[in-house]
Formats: sequence, C-alpha cells, structure tokens
Amino acid sequence: MPYRLLSEFESVFRGHPYRHRDSSIGDRVAIQLYEDLVALGRSAKLTEHVNTNDWVVNRRNRRQGVAARRGDGTFGEIVPGEVAVVEPDYRVARGIVATVEVGVEMKILAKAMIKQVDRVIGDLQKQVTHFRKGAGNPICVAFVGVNHAAYAVSFEGDRQFRTDGKAHRHPTQEAAEAERRIVAMVAPVYDELVILSYAATNDAPYPFMWMNAVETEQDYGAALVRISREYDRRF
Repeated sequence: MPYRLLSEFESVFRGHPYRHRDSSIGDRVAIQLYEDLVALGRSAKLTEHVNTNDWVVNRRNRRQGVAARRGDGTFGEIVPGEVAVVEPDYRVARGIVATVEVGVEMKILAKAMIKQVDRVIGDLQKQVTHFRKGAGNPICVAFVGVNHAAYAVSFEGDRQFRTDGKAHRHPTQEAAEAERRIVAMVAPVYDELVILSYAATNDAPYPFMWMNAVETEQDYGAALVRISREYDRRF
C-alpha cells in the first residue's frame, strides 16, 4: 500500500531545495504516521478513537498543563470543550491534547552528519522523557533520515555550501557510521525506530532516491503493525 509518511518525506527533497532550518518539516512528515495507521486498519481502538474526533494530533508545542515539549507529532485525547479541526484530505483531527498516547520525533541528517549525530541522539533521548512526563504510558516512535548521497549542498540564506570529500565529507562517507550510532543509542529507548536511508544531493534539479525502497516500505509497514497492536494493548 502507498504510505503517506514516506511520500511526504520524499517531497521534502524532490524538485526543490531542502532547508534544514525549516522547523515545520518534522511536523509535516510525522503527522502522516496517524493517517497511515488509520488507513492500515489494524487497530480497532485507534480507529474508534479517531472517528469520535475526541482523539487528535496536537496543534500546540505543549500539552495543556504539562511543561513538556510535545515532539513533532503527538496523538492523544482532546482537552474537554475544545473543538477538533478536520483538515481536507485528513482523517485524524487536530486539537489541543490533554494526554499523549503516541509520540513521534523526526530527525533528518543530510550533511555533516558525524558532527551532528551526538546532538541528534541526545535530542531523541531527551524527547522520550518529555513524552512520558505526566500521566500515561505513550508509544514512542522515532524516524531518522540518513543521507547517502555522493555529495550534498546546504543553504544558509543565499549562500550555498557543497561537500568536498575532505574537510567537508560527503554523506556517503558518513552514513553507515551515523546509522550505527543512532541504532545503538536510540533504539533501546524508543518503542519503534525507523531509519529512512535516502540519497539527496540538494542540488538542482533536486533528485531524490531511496537507498532500498522495498526494504524501507517493509520496515515502515512492520512498524505500523507493531504500533497498532501495542496501541490496542495499552489503550
């Protein structure tokens, strides 16, 4: 089946520049998880909750009354009296959540990955604490994109910076080690970790390629099944 999250991730790069400082990208990709879970239809409880519009994707940076960062896509029970908003082409409504039942964090490593990887790992580990703060036992999910391109370009305003394979190593030189560290340090603290291995030079005409499209779809599909089963067990 076509997966919205994978399609949305691809759209971040294909045909236009990827701007790594755009904080909306993580949200935009992460919320597609819930559409894929509903479309898969393996969790009766999740489908029932979504259909009432009393369980929603959070549209604020925090939970009501809880001092915790919400992550890139959190799903939980709406604050009583709040009105859920259903956007076109979406089945899961949005609103202000009182609880977190599923929490998603999205990270993308596109360039200078080894320089960033320890910070990214730390951010992911800390986010689990935020998801679990307050009452509840949320399902915690992480998606990490790792670039394998032969070279990569980044943008700072109007300036462009291209890897040279020496002082600034190409993504393909760093991808395997970045993935190894992430799996070793992040997988043990999340219920699900999905590595999205891709190649994007971020240079015109802005191509995109999955390193192994079939394996990526299988990994993501398997994670959807496990999340669905765990949701029915916990909630």
